[in-house]
Amino acid sequence: MALLSRSEIQKQPAVEQPNGKLIAVGGAEDKGTESEGYYSQQSNLHFFELGILKRIVQECGGHESHIEVVTTASSIPLEVGENYMQAFGKIGCTNVHIMHIRNRDEARDPAHVERIRKARGVMFSGGDQLRLSSIFGGTEFLDVLHERYRGDHLIVAGTSAGAMAMSNTMIYQGRSDIAHLKGEVKITTGLAFMPGVIIDSHFIKRGRFSRLAQAVASNPSCTGIGLGEDTGVIVTGSNHLEVIGSGAVVIIDGRDIRQSNITQVSAGTPISVDNLRVNMLVRGNSYLLRERHFEHGDAEEAQDME
Repeated sequence: MALLSRSEIQKQPAVEQPNGKLIAVGGAEDKGTESEGYYSQQSNLHFFELGILKRIVQECGGHESHIEVVTTASSIPLEVGENYMQAFGKIGCTNVHIMHIRNRDEARDPAHVERIRKARGVMFSGGDQLRLSSIFGGTEFLDVLHERYRGDHLIVAGTSAGAMAMSNTMIYQGRSDIAHLKGEVKITTGLAFMPGVIIDSHFIKRGRFSRLAQAVASNPSCTGIGLGEDTGVIVTGSNHLEVIGSGAVVIIDGRDIRQSNITQVSAGTPISVDNLRVNMLVRGNSYLLRERHFEHGDAEEAQDME
């Protein structure tokens, strides 16, 4: 049987697309993931003042929509939960609830699962993305989220660690200053809402280009999405990315890599990669993952929406 060419593969019927949307936010300046210990985690949510939270509420259906905030990733869940409640309250939301799920037993609690079944939107806070994958992986809680995301127009949002955990392939550790060395970027399986991508947060502020580049070089079929702070993407159909917020999103495409030394060098050695493709997007821009196509859009119209 003859192999299909790339153009023929691209013409194949698309897989069934989810009815829900993903909203991945890069985080705020002082709200860090714990994979880099020298960034302390704080609960400031000032980036919501730029319109991202309002857009999340809009996508969920308005101020009266049932929204659940999951603080599992955070090491300071009570403080973070209270901060979210205040932030949602400032824009008039009346049906927001907090889930302080700390272990797998609590994730299996039927009451929590039932709340997920009824919610219009679910938002994962920042913190440590490995907590999310290790606590929710293989649970009915996550199964219901997937089921409702695929068939029931559920909005799944996340900031910082909550955004990074959305992909199948997830970075869970890797210091920015040594991320150019082989083996310094650690990868595992995320919550798997979005195939074929790797998401990184705090991307520009913390200089994480090398971190995401190594992750993509190790997994060239994946597209890297580097989310700047105060910035996010709304993902429709696991393909269309719309940029929201005040900063930039960097797309790293590894499918045309010609050569890399990553399989030849030993751990701790700098890696080289030939022909990475990079795009930088801001509010008003969009990107189609399957087509690898940059869309300019209308920046003024996007600003009006936020």
